[in-house]
Amino acid sequence: MTKYLARRLLGAIPLVIGIATIVFFAVNLAPGDPTLRFLAPGMNQEVIEQMRANFGLDQPMHIRYVKWLGAMLTGDFGYSFSHSRPVLAVLRDFVPNTLVLSAVALVVAFVLGVLLGTIQAVRQYSKVDSGLSVVLLFFYSMPSFWLALMLILTLSLFARNVWELPIWFPASGMVSTDYEFLSFGAQLRDRFMHLVLPTLSLALVLTAGIARYMRGSMLEVIRQDYIRTAHAKGLSERVVVFKHALRNALIPIITLVGLYIPVLFSGTVFIEYVFAWPGMGRTIYEAILTRDYPLVMAGSFFFAAMVVVANLIADVLYAIVDPRIRYE
Repeated sequence: MTKYLARRLLGAIPLVIGIATIVFFAVNLAPGDPTLRFLAPGMNQEVIEQMRANFGLDQPMHIRYVKWLGAMLTGDFGYSFSHSRPVLAVLRDFVPNTLVLSAVALVVAFVLGVLLGTIQAVRQYSKVDSGLSVVLLFFYSMPSFWLALMLILTLSLFARNVWELPIWFPASGMVSTDYEFLSFGAQLRDRFMHLVLPTLSLALVLTAGIARYMRGSMLEVIRQDYIRTAHAKGLSERVVVFKHALRNALIPIITLVGLYIPVLFSGTVFIEYVFAWPGMGRTIYEAILTRDYPLVMAGSFFFAAMVVVANLIADVLYAIVDPRIRYE
């Protein structure tokens, strides 16, 4: 397993560098100039040229690319124009928030998806199966940003101002304004309450797809001979489904881990902006608007690296779920 993972990581290096190269030229060939946001009417041309020289924009693109790639390989992603500090410092502030939101949403989506898909398969063609199919199709066809707005409207604004419910969820931010003055337990509760709506906005859309895959996989497994043998031995339905059938049905579902990570990261761009979540998706969006080239390229490189890591995780999970799979 260790040798296999090492080979995969070495093979991923050219892929990540290729993605970084495409991102570099796509960003730098786009119309616009990062220095435009610093210009003032009547500014001297020499000052403008000096400003471009300070940002390294006065050099040919191929030279800038070689310098940027060499610096990136040493861990130096440059200086953020919009934040006026090193890009690595910006990443340290915002990447953990995105990872927390994405990881929680992914766990919630797979737990709910596997559970609902299993229930649908066990109760095939029943009212429960039909009802869940309608509900899941509703969420599957719903854009995540629209779902986010609806959740804000119902579970935050209406719940607090119209229905006057004792429990409602904050609609923006990661913590409350009085967070620093709360006790440790109250701080944990405050973070959880702020995490609920963004997590649901990302997870519910993914849950619908996972449940449909799980339903089909489980239906195929429960028709196998060894499942009928387990029933004939007198084992309970719960033991047969969750101990014998579920593990084998999960094998095709693990593929979705590698496929859904890019979808999840792209979804965080909209969700973080809607909920004012201080994460990397929102930061990259704002960096694109301000032509902050170093930050856009570093953020894209980070997302590409996370996709590679997600595929490695999926391969490891394959070996854990199915003992027959061995990477030598």
